[in-house]
Amino acid sequence: MSVTALLYAFLFAFVMTFFGGLQLVILIRVILSWIPMRLPLDLNDLIFSVSEAVLRPIRQALPAMGGLDLSPFVALIALGLIQSYLVVPLLRALPYPG
Repeated sequence: MSVTALLYAFLFAFVMTFFGGLQLVILIRVILSWIPMRLPLDLNDLIFSVSEAVLRPIRQALPAMGGLDLSPFVALIALGLIQSYLVVPLLRALPYPG
């Protein structure tokens, strides 16, 4: 396997892991909002700050829903669509060195 093929495989795996991790962080934040608990090593603060960077712009764009926060739902759908219909096709369009 050539070095460029390894770089391509790494890039594809990195992007897929990034989107999966971001979706997981949003899901954990939703669960933590239902069941308040402190995670070790200040993971709550990390989860909040990472997910807030995605959720805040969505929350500001959505109209008020009477106390119901739909931004995690919208974010998960948007991340899935961006991953499936934009990022993956762009990565597959790259010339594969193999």
